[in-house]
Amino acid sequence: MSDDLFAASADLASADTLPPLAVRMRPRSLDEVRGQRDVLRVGSPLRRLIEGAGGAAGPVSAILWGPPGTGKTTLAHLVAGATGRKFVELSAINAGVKDVRLVLDQAVREKSLYGRDTLLFLDEIHRFSKAQQDALLPGVENRTIILVAATTENPSFSIIAPLLSRSVLVTLTSLTDADVQDLVTDAVADQRGLAGDFTLAEDALDHLVRMAGGDARRSLTALEASAGVALDRDPSTKPTPITLPDVEQAIATAAVRYDKTGDQHYDVASAFIKSMRGSDVDAALHYLARMLEAGEDPRFIARRVVISASEEIGMADPTALQTAVAAMHAVAQIGMPEARLVLAQAVVHNCLAPKSNATYAAINAAIADVRAGKLGAVPAHLRGSSYSGAGELGHGKGYRYSHDEPNAVGHQQFLPDALVDSADYYHASDRGWEATLGARWDSLRSTIRGRQM
Repeated sequence: MSDDLFAASADLASADTLPPLAVRMRPRSLDEVRGQRDVLRVGSPLRRLIEGAGGAAGPVSAILWGPPGTGKTTLAHLVAGATGRKFVELSAINAGVKDVRLVLDQAVREKSLYGRDTLLFLDEIHRFSKAQQDALLPGVENRTIILVAATTENPSFSIIAPLLSRSVLVTLTSLTDADVQDLVTDAVADQRGLAGDFTLAEDALDHLVRMAGGDARRSLTALEASAGVALDRDPSTKPTPITLPDVEQAIATAAVRYDKTGDQHYDVASAFIKSMRGSDVDAALHYLARMLEAGEDPRFIARRVVISASEEIGMADPTALQTAVAAMHAVAQIGMPEARLVLAQAVVHNCLAPKSNATYAAINAAIADVRAGKLGAVPAHLRGSSYSGAGELGHGKGYRYSHDEPNAVGHQQFLPDALVDSADYYHASDRGWEATLGARWDSLRSTIRGRQM
C-alpha cells in the first residue's frame, strides 16, 4: 500500500476506494502496537523474531494464541517485515495440504535463488485437521519456512504436539479499555484513519470502548460504521461530529447506562447477586444481560458467580460450585460472545439450587473467635512428630490414628483447650443435600468429643 494512500483523507463518500479502517490503522512498527507488553518485552522470542534476531540456531516458528482483535495478524506482518522476509498468508478455513506444499516448494526456490526466508502466516490453524497440520512439520523442522500460526482456541487441544514442540507459544491478551480508547482516538485524528474530518463525542467514545470488549478490530470497524452514519446524518458540518446515537445506530446496540467504576456498576452487580440468592432466574439473567451489554468484563461476573455458589448455596448443592468454577475457567478461555452462554448456565444453576449459608456463617464465626483471641495451643498429640527431638517434647504422644477407629471416627480432642466447650460453628440447614449432613455432624461430634450433643 502506498504512502499516498495511507495519507489520503478519510472522505467516507468514497470509502469504497479505501481499505477498511482496521487495515489502514494496522501498526507499521512495534512502537504502534497496543497492549501485549509482556510478550513484546525486550529479549522475548516474539520481539526477537520481529527485530530479525534469530540467534545462532536461526529464527523459530511461533503459535499466536489469543482472542480476536488482539493483534495476531499485525504481529505476523511485523515478523515478516524483519530483514525482508517474503510474506505468504493462508487461512485454514479455505486452504489445504495442496496449498501448504505449494508454499513449501516456493520457499525452497526463494531461499536458493534470492537467499530470502519465507514467513507463512496461517490464520485459524485450529481448523486444520491432524493430517493437514502434519504437512507443515517438514517445513518447520528444516526451517524451510518460518511459521507464524494464529488461533483463538487452546493450542494444547487444537494443535498437534510435534508442531507445538517446534514452535514458541505466544499467549496474547485482550486489550485494556485504555488501549482501545487510545487506538480509537488516534484513528480519528491519524491521516491513515479519519484524518481529523470527524470529532467523537466523549459518551460515543465510551460506548465504542465498552462494546469493543478488548478487540481492536471491532472498535475500529464500529468507529468506521459510526462515521458513515454521522456523515449521512450531517454531510455539511466539518469536522462531522460522531454522536452516541450515531454509534448506537451503527452497531445496533443501545448504550446501557452503566458506569463500570460508578454507582451503576455496584448497584447492578448487587442486584445480580441478590437475585441469585433469591432464586429469581429471570431477574438474575436480566442483570447478567445488562452487565454484558454494558461491556462488563465477563471474568468479573464469573468471579461473582463462584462466590455466590459458596456463600449462598454451599453444601445444599455442592455441584453449584463445580459449575461456577468450570464457568470461570471457560470464560477466561473463550471470551465473548460465547461466554454469555457459559455464564447463563452457571447463573441458572445458582438460582435453582437449594440455598444454605451454613458454611458462610461457620467460617465467619470461626474467624470471629480467632480475632477475639480465642486461640490456645495446638494439643500436643496433634503436633508434628516427624522431626528430631519432637518425641522428647511429647509431640504426637497419645494421638489416635482415625483409620484404626470404628468407622474411622473415635474420641479425641482436636480443638485447643480454650475452645473445647465453646466452639460451635457449623449448623447444617435442612435444605437440599445438606439436609443429610446435620444428623451426620451431630453423630460425628458426639463420638469425637465423647459426649451427647
